[in-house]
Amino acid sequence: MILSKSIEEVLQTAKIEDVVREFVNLKRRGSNLIGLCPFHQEKTPSFNVSPSRNIYKCFGCGKGGDPANFLMEHEKLSFPEAIRWLADRYQIELEETQQSEEAREAQQQRDSLYILNQFAQEWYARQMWETDPGRSIALSYFKRRGFREDTIRAFGLGYAPQGRDTFTRAALEEGFPLEQLKALGLTTEKGYDFFRERVLFPIHHLSGKVAALAGRIMRKEAKAPKYINSKENEVYHKSKVLYGLWHARSAIRKADLCYLVEGYTDVISLHQSGIENTVASSGTSLTEGQTRLIGRFTPNLTILYDGDKAGIQAALRGLDIALEQNLNVKVVLLPEGEDPDSYLQRVGAQAFEDYLQEQARDFIFFKTEVLLEQSGGDPVRRAEVVREVVNSIGRIPDPIKRSVYLKTCARLLDFDEQLLVRELNQQVHKKLKDRHRQRERAAAPTETGTEQPEEPFAPQEAKPATGHSYQEKDIARILVCAGHLPYQDGEPTTVAEFLLSNIEETLNLFEVALYRHIAEVTLDRLKKKLPLSASFFLQHEDKAIRDFAISVQTSPHSYSENWEKRWDISLQTQKMPEHNFSKDSLLAMQRFKLKKVEQLCRENKDRVEALSKEDPEGELITYLHLQKKLLGIRNALAAELGTVVMR
Repeated sequence: MILSKSIEEVLQTAKIEDVVREFVNLKRRGSNLIGLCPFHQEKTPSFNVSPSRNIYKCFGCGKGGDPANFLMEHEKLSFPEAIRWLADRYQIELEETQQSEEAREAQQQRDSLYILNQFAQEWYARQMWETDPGRSIALSYFKRRGFREDTIRAFGLGYAPQGRDTFTRAALEEGFPLEQLKALGLTTEKGYDFFRERVLFPIHHLSGKVAALAGRIMRKEAKAPKYINSKENEVYHKSKVLYGLWHARSAIRKADLCYLVEGYTDVISLHQSGIENTVASSGTSLTEGQTRLIGRFTPNLTILYDGDKAGIQAALRGLDIALEQNLNVKVVLLPEGEDPDSYLQRVGAQAFEDYLQEQARDFIFFKTEVLLEQSGGDPVRRAEVVREVVNSIGRIPDPIKRSVYLKTCARLLDFDEQLLVRELNQQVHKKLKDRHRQRERAAAPTETGTEQPEEPFAPQEAKPATGHSYQEKDIARILVCAGHLPYQDGEPTTVAEFLLSNIEETLNLFEVALYRHIAEVTLDRLKKKLPLSASFFLQHEDKAIRDFAISVQTSPHSYSENWEKRWDISLQTQKMPEHNFSKDSLLAMQRFKLKKVEQLCRENKDRVEALSKEDPEGELITYLHLQKKLLGIRNALAAELGTVVMR
């Protein structure tokens, strides 16, 4: 078990912007950063990162938290795994107590598949570097392809030797279970090695963990497939992985552009030549999951195809899905008979990059010109071209971009723009009707009951605060965001101590259980002299508290830096709002007390009216004196706040 002081050190050191940038392309907006949310599908960025508070929040799906929360959600790590990931990222040595055998086994079970994949990658790499067959067959093959040794090592390439079960026996000797070898597809059901006599390419997740292996056969006369991949399993889904993305992610962000090729060697060759913003779809058609991955880092995608007829047809297929993700898709056709690797080797890196920039053509316009040329003068085929092009344009979410494409394509097709608009509207209407029918079918009763269709995510609107809940929420907000800060500069009293010492006797008057619970948790921690911090609430075992802590520490709005930078206007009488918790907590406490005293005044007034009818000479006098005292407190609080109260 990791000691709490080590966890605290990691959470205080880790920077949310560093961690999130490993997986999401972020752009500056004021004091915060924004990007496309990695947790739900969106076209307009609503994912917000606050470096000053060290948290993230998506205002679309509601997910948020600190660096550890992000890793737990995005990489499906446990809390200890996330802490270890961060400790490794920031080179922090963790102090741990001795784990129980049961806890150790549970952790090993979660990590075992990745550990086994890592073992396989390293074992196959050693076969290439340390054995005669590996050096003569695999290493010489990679060097003939023009790969330097540092490139080969960087991509973790390897060699699967001859032998029915050479790797399987080695893995079993290391203690890996046969069931896990079969689950990952490293070993066949009959107990043979899945990869034999092949050079191997490790496929990584964005976290850098080895998710799978791909193998290229070395025997020319073999009838087996040229390339094979690990079978899909718990940690590997081919349609959600892009080869080389782990190596390319920083370069893609920097260039704001992603090149997509087909083969593993194409990626490695381009990376070695300095074109590092390159990934591969691993021989599959581009999928929705892959386009979402690209969209996290850049909206700009350029796809490289062979220049022959097959390459042109491939360029026309499957790219509509990229348009649906609001990517700006361009196509580059290489000279006939060339692939990215061969053409790069022939002309050199600079000429290759120049060619990519000169030949990149917008996919919609490319598709329009190719289909128009193929249609010849046939009016029927020309009408089909119109429908095909409009279908692609209709997949683009951005209405302004759609309008621009319609206008330009109308000119290319020599068609009235309004006809294209009408065709687009008809296609959109048909898609909506088809979607509605699908939902109705999904909602229809079945033999086992009624199944409800899965609705797309729609964020719930927040209900307005009523009664005293606003004041209670304000108290809870300050305790979470600034309870650990000093109430006055240079004084030992914290904001939490100041607030709770003034309202402790009224905690039982809280109307909202969550806000009362936060105040009680904070008070209990103060009494036990335990440290208090914003991360304590972000990591609290109560999910309601965690969610509240995230919501109050983030906002879709921020104070514009232009007030000071451009107009030279700055706050003169107080600190910036996020640094002014002294005044904030005082006002919150006074407003809270005023509301509660007003409530007591109303309750006591009702009591006085009831007693005036039933007991004119008994308790009435006592409650009249109490009412006078409550009104005095109320008026004093109102005067301090500058608030007018109705008598």
